Amino acid sequence: MLTPLLTSSSTMEGIEHRTVRVNGINMHVAEKGEGPIILFLHGFPELWYTWRHQIHAFSALGYHCVAPDLRGYGDTDAPPSATSYTCFHVVGDVVALIESMGGEPVYLVAHDWGAIIGWYLCMFRPDKVKAYVCMSVPYRPRHPKMKPVETMKLVFGEDYYMCRFQETGVMEDEIKNYETAQVLKKFLTDRTPGPPCLPKFDPFGLKDLNGPLPLPPWISEEDIKYIVDKFDRTGFTGGLNYYRALDLNWELTAAWTGAQVKLPVIYVVGDEDMVYTTPGLKEYVHGGGFKKDVPLLQEIVVMEGVGHFLNQEKPQESTAIIHDFIKKF
Repeated sequence: MLTPLLTSSSTMEGIEHRTVRVNGINMHVAEKGEGPIILFLHGFPELWYTWRHQIHAFSALGYHCVAPDLRGYGDTDAPPSATSYTCFHVVGDVVALIESMGGEPVYLVAHDWGAIIGWYLCMFRPDKVKAYVCMSVPYRPRHPKMKPVETMKLVFGEDYYMCRFQETGVMEDEIKNYETAQVLKKFLTDRTPGPPCLPKFDPFGLKDLNGPLPLPPWISEEDIKYIVDKFDRTGFTGGLNYYRALDLNWELTAAWTGAQVKLPVIYVVGDEDMVYTTPGLKEYVHGGGFKKDVPLLQEIVVMEGVGHFLNQEKPQESTAIIHDFIKKF
């Protein structure tokens, strides 16, 4: 049984919020339900709120749903320096959160940057994960000779979004030229095939707009307002710092060069996701490279007519895919 789509008035119903001290920071956690734990990790630029549909659906199915605001986001602490956002910091946060709930392995469901953290968690602490539902961002093995940002500049150019995010304060200042709501709507609703680029003139394509960006039916103005209120308070530096730690992660993880992820995994992606449409990604996912790096990869699900934020765009279908997978373990 799947729960119906939420209205704005029912989004928060029954969801409890608390603050947990983990790894030296205060982490905000949203949770609902009792039973086996499903840990949901969000991406950029999001919050725990991206999982609102799944929290209600899975709590009704007999699971304890736990969705934190990750380090740097929402009501969780946001250390100012990018050096506080390495894979070891963020995985340390997640492991401490799991320990605070008893320490038993959890079902892991993660999207976008949350998915990247999920891969690191599966590599570093496989004892903490029963099975992993990865959304949008597949495992990408460490290249032993080329740093990530240097590689992206060579392949996609200096305007590639991850390259544009590197210099502290620059993207934050560009975002300030626009209303937070417009920028977030652009991030959430853009369907331009990858690789995503942000030219220095009008990076978000908003200068010539007359009026607010229209919203698709899967997200409401009330949803946007909740997210905007948090980002207006915290700013974007926390989320951008994950990108600024990419090269540092590369330096720190030399010992894992060539490592495989040996946990049961399902990979779910929309066919209009800019990650999936970035050159080289489909060849890796479908050409055998992904399966070689993740030998227990059970299935690859490509959702038709769906963009990057698949768990929100098609919540019922996403929930069904997740449930069909995790109930096997």
